[in-house]
Amino acid sequence: MRAKRCGRCGTWLVLGFLLFLTAPAPAPEQAALRPAARIADISVPTVGRTWPVGTRPTVLRGWEPPATVYGRGHRGVDLAAPPGAPVRAVAAGRVSFAGHVAGKEVISVELTGTDLRTTYEPVTASVKKGAEVEAGEVVGTVAATGSHCTTGCVHWGLRRGETYLDPLSLLPPWLLRRGPSRLLPVLGVPLP
Repeated sequence: MRAKRCGRCGTWLVLGFLLFLTAPAPAPEQAALRPAARIADISVPTVGRTWPVGTRPTVLRGWEPPATVYGRGHRGVDLAAPPGAPVRAVAAGRVSFAGHVAGKEVISVELTGTDLRTTYEPVTASVKKGAEVEAGEVVGTVAATGSHCTTGCVHWGLRRGETYLDPLSLLPPWLLRRGPSRLLPVLGVPLP
């Protein structure tokens, strides 16, 4: 009887060992250092309804996610805008911060119905913390100082918790396209 039990135990041990060998390997710990923002961008809803500045501003510097949490990169986009230009909320939300950070004037807006927060700097606020804003509503003006651009610009950022995301992913494709809208003919439909 004891020999049968040992035989069964041996079989189970061999099967368990084979399962261990054929199981997929866990993801390496280095995966935590990769820019998770690239992966997270897939889940960013296109809730933006307007550009923060202008109608189709020039992107002076695009989003460049860092290789590690503290690595070099550009955690937003720089949009060309002269000092004094109006800055608008890209989507409806609530102002969660309006003040100075490291010598720059910053506005943060928590977007309604999401876990996202946009930031605009350097922007002189015309809204207070706690104010509800609509898409396209002016939240301030481009500050004359505090920009890291050589020409006037607004640094536009997007965050989910502590993860930086590409703010351009908030905008629907029709807002990102260049050029005017065109009406195409409708063939086979009689005129009224």
